[in-house]
Parts: sequence; structure tokens; C-alpha cells
Amino acid sequence: MRLPLLAAATLVAGCATWAPEGEAVPASVFGANYLAADALVAGGRAQLDPTRPIIVATVVDIDDLERSSTLGRFLSESVSARFTQNGFRMVEMKFQNAVYMKRQEGELMLARELREIATSHQAQAVVVGTYSRAASAVFVNLKVVRPESNVVIAAQEYSLPMGRDICVMIGRRDCDDYYR
Repeated sequence: MRLPLLAAATLVAGCATWAPEGEAVPASVFGANYLAADALVAGGRAQLDPTRPIIVATVVDIDDLERSSTLGRFLSESVSARFTQNGFRMVEMKFQNAVYMKRQEGELMLARELREIATSHQAQAVVVGTYSRAASAVFVNLKVVRPESNVVIAAQEYSLPMGRDICVMIGRRDCDDYYR
């Protein structure tokens, strides 16, 4: 049994647990990302055309917008996959030469290049996001933005509990000291 989108959005807003079929379990990274993407789809559905392309930029570190991590790249891939599962046309940016690329950073897009890339793909929207590192969690902020106006048409925030996998994915070097 699938959760209705409204219930999914409510669960993501709470971020505490994801409970399929009434069973309380800790939120998984996949579950949290999929619920966040579902909330973005629900929030933007009235303004998004499933037949027109959407681009997902790499989710970046809020303290350095030109830096990402394995976690940021994974979040982007996961959100793109979920939009695809919801019937939207997604542009795969890894195959594009026009995207600002940095080794180990992913598809980082500078604001001035965003409109050009979106226009060249006739993209109706771009999903952008940041993550913030904290001691016990990583906080994620995702937005669906109209590239021609920078107007946000949907937004979602959620947290991922800090554990060994998340610690390693954000590139912390002290993970073994905390998670044995």
C-alpha cells in the first residue's frame, strides 16, 4: 500500500520516521529522498508539465556552493530517479559538456549558466539543493525553480540522521572515531 502524497509530505516534514503499512521504522536515506521528491512533485504538480524536461543540479554544501560530495551527488541521483518514477522527463546531465564540472563534485551549475543550459534543453524547471552538515544530522533543502525567473515553485526540507554511511558520504575524515 502506497502512502498518499499528502501523507508522504507530512512524514517528510516530520522527518522522524517512515512507516510503510503502519510499521514504525527509522527513516532510510532512500525513503527520505523519495518522500522529499514526492513532496516536490505534489507541491509543483499544478505548475509542472510531465512532457517538458526537468534538470536536477548536484546538491551542494551550503558552506561552499562550489563543493559537493558523494552524498550530494547521491541525493541528486535519487531525486531525479523519483521524478522519473513519477512520470516526469528528466535530463541526464552527466552526458552534457555544457555543464560546469569539477572533479569529484558533480554537475554544479553556476547561476548565470543555469538559464543557458535550461534554455538549450527547453527545461521548464531545475531542481537545486543544499545540504548542511551538523553533529547528529545532515539537513537537506531542495527546491524546484523556474530557470527563466528564478521563482521557486516547490520546496522541501528534511534531515538525514548522521551515521557512518552519511559521515563517509559527506567526506568527513573522522568517521571511524565516531562509528565503529
